[in-house]
Amino acid sequence: MMIFYRARNPRRMLISSMGVHSSIRRIPANKPTKSRGPAHSSVSPSDLEQMAATVAFTARSLAGSHPRPFGASIVHTNSGKLLLRALNRVAQDFDPSSHAEVRAIRLATKRLKKLSLAGYTLYTTCEPCPMCMSTALWAGIDRVVYGAKIADANKHCKQIQIPAVEVAARSDMQCIVDGPVLRDESYALFTHPRMLQAFRIWSTRK
Repeated sequence: MMIFYRARNPRRMLISSMGVHSSIRRIPANKPTKSRGPAHSSVSPSDLEQMAATVAFTARSLAGSHPRPFGASIVHTNSGKLLLRALNRVAQDFDPSSHAEVRAIRLATKRLKKLSLAGYTLYTTCEPCPMCMSTALWAGIDRVVYGAKIADANKHCKQIQIPAVEVAARSDMQCIVDGPVLRDESYALFTHPRMLQAFRIWSTRK
């Protein structure tokens, strides 16, 4: 069981994580670090809850035949209402672009029957790669809030080493990038024994 804490609030939120390590180090609740895009924001208690829920959703895949550490949620920015969640499905879809963030955005625009996701926030267990961050920008996402960093993921699988905030800063579109948030909890998805076993298969996959 993983324990998540709300910022500046002693009440603990307990979420079952399907076997994710319980010994992970807690991030100081009052010192979230932030990456800034062209606009500015701050990490709120609601962000911590949304990220915790995204991590817990992703952790459920660790009990299945296709464990994945990459999960994403799309949430209405003002109301906090969840629109949908998605996992990485690169192997299942035979699609190198089927990252969790891209899938979530594709599913969301289809569900809403419109191209713009203005008014929505993307929560993701890992800092978006340039492809995913670019997709969020083209979709008009308000904010991107991420857990683990690209450097964390790169310890286990190949990555393109361009920070999401840099992609946002070089675009004509406005998007806030905040993170890492619940970095240790998110990184625990990568270090779960079943995920480490899967990474060994990923590294030899042709």
